[in-house]
Amino acid sequence: MPYAPFEVDDGSGKIVGFDIDFMDWMAKDLGVTTKISVQQFVAIKSGTATKTKKCDISAAAMTITAERMASITFSNPYYDASQALMVLSSSSAKSLADLKGKKLGAQTGTTGLAYAQKYAEQYGYTVLEYAQISDEEVALQASKIDAAIHDQPALNEYSKQQAGKVKIVDNFNTGEEYGFGVALGNTALATVANYVIAKSKADGTYLASYKKWIGGTPPTK
Repeated sequence: MPYAPFEVDDGSGKIVGFDIDFMDWMAKDLGVTTKISVQQFVAIKSGTATKTKKCDISAAAMTITAERMASITFSNPYYDASQALMVLSSSSAKSLADLKGKKLGAQTGTTGLAYAQKYAEQYGYTVLEYAQISDEEVALQASKIDAAIHDQPALNEYSKQQAGKVKIVDNFNTGEEYGFGVALGNTALATVANYVIAKSKADGTYLASYKKWIGGTPPTK
């Protein structure tokens, strides 16, 4: 937190966003109330947050990976993601290839970090890790890094808020899919998540939420 447009404080202390819509739909289906527990992403993606019952389900714009599946039971995918490259508006960089000798920021434990590290030697840049996306964004504006890599929707949202200061210059189609995570083996709760995802797509609520938080319409597979 914050990670707009997936989960963010609306200014009144209420957490809202694309992910939270799904959690509210699940809560309604189960006859319970959504309660948000803010956890570090490292604890979420490792499965520690659900294993230690800090939360029942993780809704954190989390990419499904084979490594994470060893510690987490995932729902079906609910969002197709990609990575984006953001620089200051004054920068001439347009791709990773333009970052030779420069610094690229990424968030610890994310697929964006893995992607940045994969091409660091090839393009000759240094990767700096940050605990939260907000730290990464602040570092860019303070010129402590020359570029930032992260999930496209999150950086798109930030670039809108900081229009004229930062810009998105490249997008990387990594074939990522987001899923909701539950404690390993908790197939009952994962089944509820799958039901809600399917139901929302069938009754139009998914599309309405997508338009509200992401913008446009989901890509056709």
